Amino acid sequence: MAKKAPHRLYLTEDQIPAAWYNLRADMKEKPEPMLNPATGKPVSEEDLYPVFCKELAHQEMDNDTQYIEIPPEVLEMYKNYRPSPLCRAYNLEKALDTPAKIYYKFEGNNTSGSHKLNSAIPQAYYAKKQGLNGVTTETGAGQWGTALSEACCYFGLPLEVFMVKASYNQKPFRKAIMQTFGASVVASPSNTTNAGRAILADNPDNPGSLGCAISEAVERAVSGDNVKYVLGSVLNQVLLHQSIVGLESAKAMELLDEYPDVVVGCAGGGSNLGGLIAPFAKDKLQGKTNPRLVAIEPASCPSLTRGRYAYDFCDTGKITPMAKMYTLGCTFTPSPIHAGGLRYHGMAPILSKLYHDGYMEAKAVVQTNVFEAATLFAKYESILPAPESAHAILGAIEEAKRCKEEGRSETILFGLTGTGFFDMLAYENYQAGNLNDYIPTDEELAVSMDRLPKIPVVQE
Repeated sequence: MAKKAPHRLYLTEDQIPAAWYNLRADMKEKPEPMLNPATGKPVSEEDLYPVFCKELAHQEMDNDTQYIEIPPEVLEMYKNYRPSPLCRAYNLEKALDTPAKIYYKFEGNNTSGSHKLNSAIPQAYYAKKQGLNGVTTETGAGQWGTALSEACCYFGLPLEVFMVKASYNQKPFRKAIMQTFGASVVASPSNTTNAGRAILADNPDNPGSLGCAISEAVERAVSGDNVKYVLGSVLNQVLLHQSIVGLESAKAMELLDEYPDVVVGCAGGGSNLGGLIAPFAKDKLQGKTNPRLVAIEPASCPSLTRGRYAYDFCDTGKITPMAKMYTLGCTFTPSPIHAGGLRYHGMAPILSKLYHDGYMEAKAVVQTNVFEAATLFAKYESILPAPESAHAILGAIEEAKRCKEEGRSETILFGLTGTGFFDMLAYENYQAGNLNDYIPTDEELAVSMDRLPKIPVVQE
């Protein structure tokens, strides 16, 4: 018999996980290795040193170590905002008249307003420990850039952020927060890099994409003086750090004698979804339990549901290693929806492999339905969600409605990984009926997917 759950359950500081969980260690078939674009051969750890910190390159390539100790300095900063609460959505359940129990892990209780700080802190720590002169990065909606600026400020490390131009214009206050913590912020694509200039030459009105911003940030890093690049999603190392979200969730649910039948997360590059599902995917891989793992992505950027499982560049400028993932093609430029953090052409290799092998489900949704769900949630749970997280809310609501139709009392867990206080223009547009739903045609998607790299023997 499950215990009566509080509206919010906080673990104690000494219950914060002392190690990150590496999901790859329990995957029967590992994600395919990254390939060197020059040779078509798997990259080595040393091949990543020009771009990444050495310790982060090691974590990126480590497929076998199940748990990796969290450095004491990182744990100390984690304690500024962790553990985060596991919440029971009693009011939403009542509004939906569902027999389902809805839980959500709320990661918005920090200045960055999202889960992104969980990876920003260790990445800044390892960079500082290596003695770097600074780091570069990209950001979509601005949550990653905000989190990394916080972390770099804490460790006294200079930071340059390339922010997707559509979000740069939509969310100027995100830029102001980054600058408050000492970061410099550039709208991408820009005229400050060769990659940016090439993209603008092709289309001067390009609204930008995460792929564009990655190209500029990587170029700046490799051409800088003892500067490295750090990334807020997609990479194995990021999903490793974000596992703390799922580990805390699993511990809190265990205290309540609960276990999710369904775990729902929004999906852009994969950082929050990968972190949330980590311990539950482990149980599924080991045959202990069989929870449904559901990714909710925007219909305007449907990498899982309409992309191809293939090797592709992680950036538009084609200067990064190639990863095997579900992708729409690195030249795909999504429409400038308000969920800027989900506008990435590919999905994390770990999640792509899980989805390809049938361990995970995916669904694409349109943004007007997303904001309808966000508004409903805000009214009943008194939290204004970010548009990215609202995708997961919509997924959870649809699962709860299914439970009502089927008369099933299932336990649903979703990730509420960001707050929407910098997204008021989006909410205003929704309330005024000015939001449009854009779903790319097969022909539009084919333009970029037909340009996927040709790799002798591997991918013809």
